[in-house]
Amino acid sequence: MNREQLERELERFEGDADARRVVARQARDLSDADFLADDLGLELDVDTVVDNLGDAPADHSLVERWNWWMGALELSHGGYEQFEVRTY
Repeated sequence: MNREQLERELERFEGDADARRVVARQARDLSDADFLADDLGLELDVDTVVDNLGDAPADHSLVERWNWWMGALELSHGGYEQFEVRTY
């Protein structure tokens, strides 16, 4: 997971540089944990993150989009709550 590339790609969603940095850091942690590989057979990369955040409701901010995705993964597989952005 290229964190700098992800931060650039996240500019398409609502959010300032701090929000992009936080989400990119959480994505990197998720990538390092290999949860998506184990649960869904997916390697987490920039395109996967951007595609899934794009599926979130349009009125959500970047952090809300990330938490929406993590919440869906938590409901379906468990163990993803630790990757949510709790305080921003």
